[in-house]
Amino acid sequence: MKLWHFSCVWAVGVLLTGCGESRDDDIRQWLVSERNQTQPKVQPLPAPKQFVPEPYQNASVVEPFSSQKLTQALMRDSSQAASNGALVAPELKRRREPLEAFSLDAMTLVGSISKAGRPVALVKVDNLLYQVRPGNYLGQNFGKVTKISETEVTLREIVQDAGGEWVERIVSLQLQERQQ
Repeated sequence: MKLWHFSCVWAVGVLLTGCGESRDDDIRQWLVSERNQTQPKVQPLPAPKQFVPEPYQNASVVEPFSSQKLTQALMRDSSQAASNGALVAPELKRRREPLEAFSLDAMTLVGSISKAGRPVALVKVDNLLYQVRPGNYLGQNFGKVTKISETEVTLREIVQDAGGEWVERIVSLQLQERQQ
């Protein structure tokens, strides 16, 4: 019973302590006085500048955004695309040959022979030897063999230039001397 009586007295004491005067009243009073004394310093915005429209001087010239000018540009681009497409379109339609999977840098011309009076080049790729005749395709740029001599294979490639147009160029694969 004494324990119960002691705990009740203790609980009442704790509750009465919480009802006392707060210690931070002076801090709150100081904050209120500081807020009242502080005046914000806001600089006024400058007045907006007066807009003066300029008259359009080139009214007699063709408008840069006219549909007529756009139509002319599109027709010019489509005619270039048609001429470029005519060069590469047959190459895209034909069946690819096995040596078109390799770049010309990966190929080595090791010799040439003649079969039935027609020249045949011997090209080595990945340690395999291939026979190449005029009309065959080599390399990744639609390279068609046009001429085979004893020391080189001449190809006509179709590549895109810096402007995006398809152009033809002539390249050759030279006979490599054996290194020992």
